[in-house]
Parts: sequence; structure tokens; C-alpha cells
Amino acid sequence: MSDTPSTSFSMIHLTSSQGQVPSPRQMSLTHPVVAKRISFYKSGDPQFRGVRVVVNPRSFKTFDALLDSLSRKVPLPFGVRNISTPRGRHSITCLEQLEDGESYLCSHSRKVQPVDLNKARRCRRPWHSSMSISAHAHCSPAAAAPGVPRAPRRLAVFRNGDPKARRMVLLSRRVTQSFEAFLQHLMEVMQCRVTKLYSTDGRKVPNLQAVILSSGVVVAAGREPFKPGNYDIQKYLLPARLPGISHRVYKGNTRAENRKSGNWKVSIITSDLPNAGTSSQIYIVLYGRHRSSAPIYLYGTDGAQFQDGHEDIFTITIGNIGTLFKIRIGHTNSGISPSWHCKQIQLWNMNTEEKFYIPVQRWLAQDQEDGEICREFSVLNKGQPTLPVTVYEVLVATGELWNAGTVANVYISIHGEKGDTGSRQLFRSKSSINFLRGQTDTFSLEAVHLGDLCKIVIGHDGLGPGNGWFLDDVVIRDPITNHEYAFFCHRWLDQGEDDGKIVRELYAKDNSIIFARQKLEHKIKETWAAESWKFMKGNTLQFYNKLTGGFVRLHPDGLVDAVGKKGDKYGFFDVIFNKGNICIFQSHEIKHLSLALDRGFATGMARGEASTELRVLYQPNHCALLESARVRGLTVIFDSHGKTAGESSTGYANLSKEFVVFVKGVFLNSAVVLLATSLCQALCLRPDGSCTGVGNRSEKSYWKVHKISAGICMFESVKNAHMYLRIKDGQCDGTGTGDIDCHFKIKKNLQNASISLESTKSPGLFVGLQSDGQVKPVIYNKNGNVFFYPQVIKCTFILKYFVVLLF
Repeated sequence: MSDTPSTSFSMIHLTSSQGQVPSPRQMSLTHPVVAKRISFYKSGDPQFRGVRVVVNPRSFKTFDALLDSLSRKVPLPFGVRNISTPRGRHSITCLEQLEDGESYLCSHSRKVQPVDLNKARRCRRPWHSSMSISAHAHCSPAAAAPGVPRAPRRLAVFRNGDPKARRMVLLSRRVTQSFEAFLQHLMEVMQCRVTKLYSTDGRKVPNLQAVILSSGVVVAAGREPFKPGNYDIQKYLLPARLPGISHRVYKGNTRAENRKSGNWKVSIITSDLPNAGTSSQIYIVLYGRHRSSAPIYLYGTDGAQFQDGHEDIFTITIGNIGTLFKIRIGHTNSGISPSWHCKQIQLWNMNTEEKFYIPVQRWLAQDQEDGEICREFSVLNKGQPTLPVTVYEVLVATGELWNAGTVANVYISIHGEKGDTGSRQLFRSKSSINFLRGQTDTFSLEAVHLGDLCKIVIGHDGLGPGNGWFLDDVVIRDPITNHEYAFFCHRWLDQGEDDGKIVRELYAKDNSIIFARQKLEHKIKETWAAESWKFMKGNTLQFYNKLTGGFVRLHPDGLVDAVGKKGDKYGFFDVIFNKGNICIFQSHEIKHLSLALDRGFATGMARGEASTELRVLYQPNHCALLESARVRGLTVIFDSHGKTAGESSTGYANLSKEFVVFVKGVFLNSAVVLLATSLCQALCLRPDGSCTGVGNRSEKSYWKVHKISAGICMFESVKNAHMYLRIKDGQCDGTGTGDIDCHFKIKKNLQNASISLESTKSPGLFVGLQSDGQVKPVIYNKNGNVFFYPQVIKCTFILKYFVVLLF
């Protein structure tokens, strides 16, 4: 890491180095120490707006002095004891490592929870968030429309191990400034020590976001572990008055419901198979026509329950759920022998004297049958199930961005017109490893049939290194109706990306054609945003046709073909007009002719003719179509011999229309470029000198070109001057000093307009990316991990100044 304070990059005032390579003597020069203006944020708290601190030798003589000062400004239980980079991957240990203008995270331990610093100030406050707690709530996207004011949300809080001790808390602005402030508020409300929060099924609630996304009820605990209990809060979460119904009518319904409300007796028989008993905690959920119960843990005081061949009987109180139609039973997969084989379940409604018998005869074990530890059963009506039990096929597509995969535990809840599946972990798929970059995993999920599906809630627990996840979409197939439901996401579920959420609510697209069109349009929009810089006025282009293997040429007689060589003088075109994606491409050699479409065929015409206006249509594969601006659907086409053809005269409809577009003069000396690794990511230098391919398309990812000779260049970080990309000793990083380790041969890939960087000192080694986006030397291959898509930010010679349209 350089000790030199970084300076901000200006698009106008950055001067050329005239191609001079900095000498080792110049590299050793020191610079005067100046004040550094730095922003510090709180680990895991996107609501903390940060504090700005000026760091210089007079204000802080030691690193410990800075920590003590921050402890008074950043609210942490044990003060600020650790400072790290925004993603929490690198700790700062001395004042010299802090960089001017940068932002850092403060925490009281080595464990750091990342925060999206760019969007922290724009995040919606917690009291504006809402999540339905009813299993039968109306599933409409309009209900969750952004910008609609909502009242502060109510949260039910139980004392750990004591379901009778409960309080209702309003998630107001005052109590949700931070997670620690919220825990302090709960201590005052519950009149006991509160250091941890759990969901009703025993999962830890680690931060304020998880509180907001909870089902509306949490269990408050001190230092002790979670204690199962009947934390049934459904009746306490009902509004005091239903909208649209008079107060008198509602009171009458309440009395009628109370007469039906009350107790159920539950009998569960564990099979007498070997090792059928379990050490886990068993819970049950009852679904009625009115609503469902919360998870009810079944435990007693007379020793161990759910042992081989034993019957366990419990009495539970759940209020009025209406006519029972299904149950869900599961366990926490805890203890030394968590597997369980259940023989049968019987339920008695002690108010209505109705009895229900459910023959189970199934394993609930991750090492038996399908690995499920939670199952649903439909109650029997005259010996027949009220609803059928089905196995949904769930296809989960992880995005193709670098580091898109996750090692965290992923959970899904499917909602339909007849209830929901509850939270189910997706862990056993047809793939050997789940949720890898660019992979679609197929899971089976057994549940009582939900009818028409309306939404899913999907997320992960945020555990494990690199737990962030880019979810592309989810498709669920219903085998009973043969219907597919598509749920489009195409967003990060990552505390350090996007809006910081790790749980998302997605609504169904029940028309597969519309869903496919939406995905394609979104991809095309992203591709155009990344490639539109090429068509700025003043650029000189070449069009490579993938079918013919040649470049488009415009001859002096107006004839056009696609068999030109790379350096053919008739194969260059200047962009002389640009309006959106409509351009005019004038021959660089023959100034009075431009590429045109006339009567369905490509030709050369004089500037000013309407036929010379062509619309650029980018495809997801980085190729472009050239369409007439006057006649939709009429495109530039070549046959396999490179001759211009019409729509009806070619049998190579798609390949003969696609062109790979190259810009002349990208790697001129002193040019500033961005080396994109995907449509929205780029090669970036970190403060510690390491490189990654998951950087944002921002100034931190800009590289200055130093041309050594024809086709050989060096790349210097613009943000961190005198730090060069290099391959040395089997490592690839940005700590080069401008020597031969930093020299790269540029290999152009005609099939997708990308380039690859080969070390001149170590021929055969290229700058490559691992699946998590980390940079390392690799041998050339065509799987995409050595492809970089250059974008010119600034050039001082052929190209004029312009700003790239960043996505």
C-alpha cells in the first residue's frame, strides 16, 4: 500500500505522461504528509450515517489514540477496537494504512458485518418496512409498492423460556437507530437483560434488518441459549379493529370466536424402528381456514419425549384457526441423535370434539429419504385427504456475475391461495455443490398443495465467508396443474451490495413468455448500458462478422462485403452522428460514403441520405445488429461468402446479422481505461494491493495505459498512483513498480470484443479470475475467466474527451 495520499481523478485536468515509464529512482521519492479526511461507519448498521475525521500527526499521534476518539463517536458496546475496509476483509493496523477520502468500518471485535456505504444514507428507515405475518394475507405486488407511507410496525417480544411474559413494541424511529439501541430499549421494556434475539424456532436474529424481516415476533434472551416454548402470538397481532367493519359487529364476532377458541390435544406416536427416537425439539403448526398457528414446541416435564415406540400427549392452546385442513411438523435437527421416524399423529379439538387422524410413517432426517426435517400432511375427511400432497420442483438460478455464488444456508417459503410451505432450507439438489456462479440448482419441496402460487420469500442466513448471493430468478413447477411460476429477481442478497438485504419477497409471473421476454429485455438493457460508449461521436469502429470471419468493408464504388482483414483501410468507420442508439457510420477512408441499407441490402451512400441512419441493437452475447432506422426489422446481413444479402436470401439468419464491434485506439499511451469483467463489474485495485474482478465501474477501477511497444502495455492505477498491475512469483496483484513484471501483451478475442492480458516475462500466464472474483495467474482458456472488456474513459489523441455511461 502506498503511503502517498491519493488525489481525486479529474476527467478534464489529468495530463499525459508522454509514454515515459517511471524509473525506480522516481518510485522512491517521498511526499509531504498531509491531513487525511476519512469517513468511519459502524459495522452491520446501515442506519448509522458515519462520522468524518481529519487524521494528521498533530490530531492523532498513535493508532490507539484514533480508536479512543472513535469510541466516543461510534456507539459500540465495547468501544471501537477494530477498523477494516468496507467489505470487512482487511483490517487497518496503523495510521499510514488509512487513505485520504476513503471510508472504513468500525467494530468492537475482529468479526465485521459489511455495510453498503454508497447507499447507507439513502436506505429506507426500518419503520417504513413491513412484512405480512399472516399465512393467508393477500399476495399482491401493489401491497408492497415503494413510497407508500406506513405506520410504525408492531413487534411481539417474548422472554426466553417464558411464553407468558410478552410485550408489544413499536418499531419507531427513536428505538431503531441501531441494533444496540434497540436491544437497550428491549431491556427497559422486558425488565431483564437482553443481549440476543431469536426467532420462535430458535434461529438467531443477528441484526436490525433481520428484526424488520422477521415474522412479527422475536424471543429476547440474555447470555443463555434459546429455550423452546409455545410462543403463539397470532391472536395478539390481530388489529384491535378490522377496517371496514363496525365496532359493534366485530365485538359480536369476537364472542363467537372465543366460544370456539381453546384447547387441542395432540397425540404423537414415534415408530418402534431402530433409532426412531430423536434428541431434537419437535414443533407443530396447525393450518385452519381462518389462519395458522405459530410454531408450537412440544415438550414436557416427565423426562425425554419422542423415544422409540412411545406415545407422547400434549395439550396446546392456539385460539380460533377455523376448520383444520393441514398440519406441519418438524424438528430443530439438534442433539446427538436428531433423526426421527414418526408413526402417526392424532388431534382432538377439545371445544368442538372433532378428531383428526394422520398416518405419517415417514422419516424426518437429513440422512434418510429425501433429507427433509419438516413435513406437511393434509387432514382426512371421510378417509380422504382434504388437499393432495405434492412435490414442487424448485429451480434456483444463480447469476453470472463474479462472486455471485454463496456458501450460506438458503431458505425459501412458497405462498399460495391455500397457505404457505413455511421456511424450508434448500440444501439437497441435483448439483454436487449448490449455488455456484451461473448455475441453476433443482430442488424438490414436498408440501400440501397450495393452489395458485402468488409469491415466495427467499433469503439466506448470512453465514460463512463470501456469503453474499446474486439471485437471478426462481422457477417453481406444480406437477398437479403442470403450471410453471416464474419469480424474477436479478439482484444481490448481500449485506455489502445493492440495498443490503439478504431476504427478498418476489411475486409470480404466471406467463412464461412474458417472463422470458422480461429477462431478455433486462439483459439487453444492461448490455447496451455497458457497450454504448463505443458509439460516441468521433470514435472509429470496426465491425467483425462471426459467420464470415472477416471485417465489414465499404469500397470506393459503394459495394459492401464482410471479408476484410484486420488492418484493411476500407474496414474502418467513423461515428459522425449519434442520437441514442441511432448512428451514422462514415467510411474512414472514403469520406463521402457512409454505410447504408437500401432496398434491403447493405451499400454505401452519400452522407445526408436517410438510409444511412442505422439503429444499433445489442444482444446479450456482446454482439450488435445494425437495423434500418426507417424500417423496423430490416438489418445488415451477409451470407457465408461475405456478400451482402437480404432477409429472404440467407439461410444463416442469426449469425449473419451479428457483429462484434471494436474501437480503434483503446490502448493509446496515457489513455485511461476500465477493464470490465461483466456488465456491471470491473478489475479493481484494493488498498492492500490485491486485485479483484468484482469492483464497481467507478474511479477505483480506472487504469492508466503506459504503452511499451506495439501490443505491449502497462496498467497503472489512477486512484493509487505508482501502483501497477503485475504477475510475479505466481501471484497477480497491483503492487508493481513499473518493471518488466508489469508488461502485458494484449491478446484480442474476435468472438466477443474482449482482450486477455499475457505476461511478457512469463509467457503463457494470463491475468485470470477465480469464481469469487479474486485475481490470479492462469493458463489461457475460453471459459471467460481471462476475458476483459475494455472501455475508454479518457484519451488525449484520436478520441475526444467523454464520460462513459456507467451502469
